[in-house]
Amino acid sequence: HVQLVESGGGTVQAGGSLRLSCVYSGYSYNTYCLAWFRQVPGKERDRVTSINNRGEQTYTESVKGRFTISEDKPKKTLYLQMGSLKPEDTATYYCAAHWGAYCHTDHASFQFWGQGTQVTVS
Repeated sequence: HVQLVESGGGTVQAGGSLRLSCVYSGYSYNTYCLAWFRQVPGKERDRVTSINNRGEQTYTESVKGRFTISEDKPKKTLYLQMGSLKPEDTATYYCAAHWGAYCHTDHASFQFWGQGTQVTVS
């Protein structure tokens, strides 16, 4: 049973930084994709960044150079370091996972989800 538990959200001023964490458990496959999505009310859940078991990363254009995804495999923890935050980064952030090393972009392809953590940039 795969579980993902996020933490680290909060309120920060524009230009500030936050680090989100996602502890995962229950994995039994060697190939996988981990990702961060975000969603604002009334809009779709969009993928922000992803990383696979080979360490290959992707970023949506709006966060390139500001956000960094990383994984600590021994700790089974996924991180999202966010810097130079803007009000438009305000959203609920979710970590997600699916089997297979090819990281999909659509939320429907992700089988496992965390509960979400709110990030507010004022």
